[in-house]
Amino acid sequence: MEIINDSKQKVELEYPLEWSYKLISLDKALIQKVVHEVILEREHKLSHSNASKTGKFVSMNLDLLVHNEDDRNFIFDALKAHQDIKMVL
Repeated sequence: MEIINDSKQKVELEYPLEWSYKLISLDKALIQKVVHEVILEREHKLSHSNASKTGKFVSMNLDLLVHNEDDRNFIFDALKAHQDIKMVL
């Protein structure tokens, strides 16, 4: 698969690879619940990333092994579609 970055150079991804998603929600517990629902029993690492100045939002990093482009995109889409997740990066 080819991805074009800001410098317009093509980047080749070789699978399987470790991929990181940044999840933004209202609460750390909500993110943990969503990850459990979407990732199921897959091995992963979930770590605190940041909180907004007002404390309204929290972000966490989800790191896991993805097996191919379809797997990576499926996880992204499932996380993004969940009502408790405000944004996925």
